[in-house]
Amino acid sequence: MNIQTLLLLIIIGFLAGSFSGMVGIGGGVIIIPMLVYFLGFTQHEAQGTSLAVMLPPIGLMAAYQYYKSGHVNLTYAMIIAGAFFVGGYLGAKYAVRVPQEILKKIFGIFLLLLALKTIFGK
Repeated sequence: MNIQTLLLLIIIGFLAGSFSGMVGIGGGVIIIPMLVYFLGFTQHEAQGTSLAVMLPPIGLMAAYQYYKSGHVNLTYAMIIAGAFFVGGYLGAKYAVRVPQEILKKIFGIFLLLLALKTIFGK
């Protein structure tokens, strides 16, 4: 793993944690697409690694199935999970100060941009 990949993993974890803390989204909406688009993961690898990030208690059995099939990168999952932890704390700290209407707009805009990238992206 090179420094660029390490930094990207930290950014993925921090963004997922921040958005999770702010608007309740993370794994499926941030981690999976970023692993696919920026690190070249297959959909299975991205899903398995994302589940491993959120392992206890959310995805233990699901992550185990992906792990048995060879679709989990544990090193990447641990780095993302550490950054997710910090990002989640900071995102939640920020979100409790933001009015509900603004949070709803942030959430909606992010989902819309993700949908457009998924539909029209490569």
